Amino acid sequence: MHLVFFTHPDFMGDQRMPAFASMPRFARMLADGMRERGHEVEMWAPKSRFFDLPVTGGPKKWLGYIDQYLVFPAEVRRRLKKYPSDTLFVFADNALGPWVPLVADRPHVMHCHDFMAQRSAQGQIPENPTGWSGQQYQRMIRAGYSKGKHFISVSQKTREELHAFLPTLPLTSEVVYNGLSEALTPHDQTDARAKVSAATGIDLSQGYLLHVGGNQWYKNRLGVMELYNAWRSSSSAALPLLLVGGPLSAELNSVKEASPFKKDIHVVSGLEDELVHLAYAGATVFLFPSIAEGFGWPIAEAMASGCLVITTGEAPMTEVAGEAGFLIPRRPHDESTTAGWATAGAATIDEVIHLSPAERSAAIAAGITNVARFNSENALNRIEEIYKTIK
Repeated sequence: MHLVFFTHPDFMGDQRMPAFASMPRFARMLADGMRERGHEVEMWAPKSRFFDLPVTGGPKKWLGYIDQYLVFPAEVRRRLKKYPSDTLFVFADNALGPWVPLVADRPHVMHCHDFMAQRSAQGQIPENPTGWSGQQYQRMIRAGYSKGKHFISVSQKTREELHAFLPTLPLTSEVVYNGLSEALTPHDQTDARAKVSAATGIDLSQGYLLHVGGNQWYKNRLGVMELYNAWRSSSSAALPLLLVGGPLSAELNSVKEASPFKKDIHVVSGLEDELVHLAYAGATVFLFPSIAEGFGWPIAEAMASGCLVITTGEAPMTEVAGEAGFLIPRRPHDESTTAGWATAGAATIDEVIHLSPAERSAAIAAGITNVARFNSENALNRIEEIYKTIK
């Protein structure tokens, strides 16, 4: 097959939504996997032209939009004249919807990761209100992908949301879970803690609670610290909390500084992948109380590393955790009820931390068995099969 992958531009940087950060990696994984299977692959993305003009501040973003939605489509239309009718055009993310009409009458397929921005724009997620311009932008994205006929979603939850946004059911709508890195395997816990301690300068030898994620609203770092405060206030244990990701926002840092346990809350940024894997392996428990996700890969990463996981009892987190995770309710939007939520969640944390050695070993084994479903080669093979059916 001749495959053309549409991907996000790399010039927008921090102007883009944080969720887009993993999209280039996903596109490269697809492209490399299809090349290894003998297919001819091209990558198409807007180039920086107007965005390079000496402008700063808010207008910079709009110059990037000119490159993406005015200049790039004109380039694509010119290129299409040279491509045979059996070329398959692959959109690496549903946020690339505005470009779908360019190839709607040709073989095409879109990979769908999440519809959080779409749902937020419709007022379905009160934790993430969207302004007027954001609503118009999401409307443009939806109008574009609604012209699509073939879709591959990363979870059942994402497929359900896709169907809710489409005017009619598509010709193809499959679910293919991504595969985990082969580097994610259990590691001796004592050794993992020693290596992460050495790298961070934090004494983690007795264990720790771990969260991996950024400041995005859906990652719920606020809820992580609320759970930690509630647990420390009610438990005889005194393990530190390790937040792996970017620096805290000013608002979240204020929450940390107000904590009576602030000296035990550590924010670690810039860890190499190998150290993140070791952080999973060394953790006493992984906290992942996300408000929403497209999939929730850290759940699978933690389980593959031999770490117990506490996560939100809603899809798609439950899709990933299966029967191997420990579930708590979603953090309520009503701030008057969050203290009760944190107290209940703290009881689950204490339960997991005080599992007997036999119970802990059984739970870790269940997690490793659960994530065996997420195999990279199997995922790419299945995606290739779907690609071949699209005409």
